[in-house]
Amino acid sequence: MYVLENVPLPAYSTMRVGGNARYLADIANAHEISDAVAFAEEKQVPILMIGSGSNVIWRDEGFEGLVLVNKIPGFDISSFDDSASYVTIGAGEDWDSVVERTVSAGLSGIEQLSLIPGTAGATPVQNVGAYGQEISNVLMTLQAYDLHEKTLVTMTASDCEFGYRTSRFKTSDRDRFLITSISLILSKRPPIPPFYHAVDQYLKKNDISEHSATNIRKAVIDIRKSKLPDPASVNNAGSFFKNPYIVRSKLTQLRADYPDIAYWDVDEYNVKLSAAWLIEQAGFKSAQDDETGMATWPTQPLVLVNQHAKTTAQVLAFRDKIAGAVQEKFSVELEQEPELLP
Repeated sequence: MYVLENVPLPAYSTMRVGGNARYLADIANAHEISDAVAFAEEKQVPILMIGSGSNVIWRDEGFEGLVLVNKIPGFDISSFDDSASYVTIGAGEDWDSVVERTVSAGLSGIEQLSLIPGTAGATPVQNVGAYGQEISNVLMTLQAYDLHEKTLVTMTASDCEFGYRTSRFKTSDRDRFLITSISLILSKRPPIPPFYHAVDQYLKKNDISEHSATNIRKAVIDIRKSKLPDPASVNNAGSFFKNPYIVRSKLTQLRADYPDIAYWDVDEYNVKLSAAWLIEQAGFKSAQDDETGMATWPTQPLVLVNQHAKTTAQVLAFRDKIAGAVQEKFSVELEQEPELLP
């Protein structure tokens, strides 16, 4: 393990802002974590682990500790039974490459999570989801280093306390576990409809009747490319706000004033609102803010783009403008999705 000092963190976040890390090192296997822990204890500093930085925003103060960049490789498929396969993936693997390999192997279950930036180890942290699929639907186990017990542990999906875009790794046990690998159970059978509305519309428009994982993956990639910027070329952290949950009585009140409000049923008591719809109606469709150097992406206002912001404070100021406008207009609170570190 080679440790760098005073490393600028904008290079480790696709929003491209933040301060410096006191120390930073790449981790190539689970055993190196023990060396990292020993180093951090010697220096008396905390530890954080990241993947590609596609869902994190660093504070301007930086991090007076050791940042570990997860580069742990690994990809193995083994048969589970006649209808499913077990796939074990190193936490540092590029997530979309993982999806591509599983689809090429004739497996389904994560094809609608195509083109999501980041690493495999980051997917359980926020329970990554898109177009009707979530990683919690297919995760069997994961391996992680427990910083409290100083040992590798295996956790089942039920141990992870998954929720909508969250898990225990973001809440009750934030910064305790460093994920080293994940294991998924994927189907050997084609995806089964009904599909998410946008995917279904794509299939109909393109006269695609074969519901293979390959075709669904292509549909999702084309949809995402038409709506979302590539973080490799446009500074952004993906969807910046979660779709808010509200009770049905609140929806009834909102529909009285906004009959075309976009929402989805969750259960008999709750619905989920479209954060993108709320943001557009609050006046932030294709918005450009000269004061902060930030903007919303023209085809998806959930994506906040760093056009020329130099600080995290500017990013958060733009966030607050949007959230404040939505709160004032609809009395609905928007919650940030990317992690603000440390």
